[in-house]
Amino acid sequence: MVQDISILVGGKAGDGINSASAVIAQLLNQLGYYTYIYFDYPSLIRGGHNFAIIRGSDTPIGVHKTTVDFVLALNQDTIANHKMRFKETTLTIFNSDVVKAEGQGISVNGVLKTENAPVIMGNSAIIGAFAKAAGIPWDIIIKVFPAYIPKGTEINLRVARRAFDQVTPVYPVESIGSRRLCLITGNEAIGLGLIAGGLSAYVSYPMTPSSSLLHFLAENAQRFGITVVHPENEIAVILMALGFSYAGERVAVGTSGGGFCLMTEGVSLAGMAEIPVVLVVSQRTGPSTGLPTYTAQSDLHFIVNAGQGEFPRFVVAPGDTREAYYWSAVAMDVAWRYQVPAFILADKTLSEGTFSLDPADLPELSLGEPIDWDGKPPYRRYAETGSGVSPLAFPGTNGAVVKVNSYAHDEFGITTEDSGVVTQMTRKRMRKAALLAEAMETFSTVSTDGPANAGTALVCWGSVQGACREVARELGLRLIKPVVLSPFPELLLNRTLQGVRRLIAVEENSTGQLAALLRFHGITVDAMVLHYDGRPITPDILMDRLREVGV
Repeated sequence: MVQDISILVGGKAGDGINSASAVIAQLLNQLGYYTYIYFDYPSLIRGGHNFAIIRGSDTPIGVHKTTVDFVLALNQDTIANHKMRFKETTLTIFNSDVVKAEGQGISVNGVLKTENAPVIMGNSAIIGAFAKAAGIPWDIIIKVFPAYIPKGTEINLRVARRAFDQVTPVYPVESIGSRRLCLITGNEAIGLGLIAGGLSAYVSYPMTPSSSLLHFLAENAQRFGITVVHPENEIAVILMALGFSYAGERVAVGTSGGGFCLMTEGVSLAGMAEIPVVLVVSQRTGPSTGLPTYTAQSDLHFIVNAGQGEFPRFVVAPGDTREAYYWSAVAMDVAWRYQVPAFILADKTLSEGTFSLDPADLPELSLGEPIDWDGKPPYRRYAETGSGVSPLAFPGTNGAVVKVNSYAHDEFGITTEDSGVVTQMTRKRMRKAALLAEAMETFSTVSTDGPANAGTALVCWGSVQGACREVARELGLRLIKPVVLSPFPELLLNRTLQGVRRLIAVEENSTGQLAALLRFHGITVDAMVLHYDGRPITPDILMDRLREVGV
């Protein structure tokens, strides 16, 4: 019997929805559940309706469900805005001071007044009431609160206990084992992967949904031994990052679509000057400002083709925290070994979602080293080599003049317009693309799930894998997901698709960008399920949409 539970907690900005959801996820974690948290909030400085959906399951998950088993309402909007999420068995636990609803009401103001507690602790009362209604033992609350509510733990526990004692168990959530996992966001996993890949400097201007990566690395800069800089705008970000790299520092930047627009000239500079740099681009709904706090997969073609001229690049789109950690480290390694810009293409669902992660399940990293100059003069920054990769030296290296150039240049970095030299240097750069593509054949650049002999397959990319995996397993379909999108794994994909008679693309954009990329490489999809309202596609929505295309 599958164990699956979903809890929605909602209120206004300032009600502590994020912290409440994190505590609830930890309660489920203590009961042995894999957990996932989806956060939803408007792009307002103050106000608006905020909510989170915490889901627990006995199998790994990466997406929430539309309907929920519990609604924890700190304001009336939580009831009014989520009627479509209610089932006949949904239990509502609410602040009876401000909410009118059926279910179990708690006078949060009364609890706080009795315990002489501040208003911000109101969510502890709701958590305590939920725990009792869900049959979660008090000793688990005692275990979780000190670790995740370190400030005012004692009074928060008193508030939670008073609410706990006012409720009767209604919908017991049974323990399913002793499994205890790390709970980590996608951006945190990306940050840790970059660190594992040798990150020494991170440069970023805040832009949702990449901002929490900047906050995470800045808060832990001393612990990780890295430099974190917040310049005045995105143009300064990319140019400062290239300066770090030129000086020999492994650097990454973070942004979203609008910020990346400003960086594209710098990306071309990196391509011509062969300066290693990693760019974390977390997608949100566009075009322009779009929906700043919602998700999308509409920047694939932009990233794969950004920048004038032709130059090799590496693009990877992880779908969960395990992939985010591993491929972020690989992206840093690739950027430096091949002296190219490398992109980690995420989205809001991955970046801000919280996932269960077992560190023991992380793939083993096998990273290489860049080719360093052997010290024999003269130093040629763009020395012609069979691989196209020139030996590296950095300013201050004895006997080396390190000249990089955005113009067409010769092996020394001196500007030239000689047709022969221009042709030579272009071929040199593009040999790196062929070398990188060959190297990627040793990696698992395409992930699969489901029966290998299934005649119908779903193909997706990025975080959409969460919904696709669940539906594919339920329907007996095959799931195929390219993780690396440049260089495109055409040979491996074609091998993986052998025996597939019907291929359906599932994407969170309106044009089928992966389907178009597949078509460019000679792979045709038979149908598309496109979802583009800014919210992640959930398994039940995907199931309905697949029925529409005849699955």
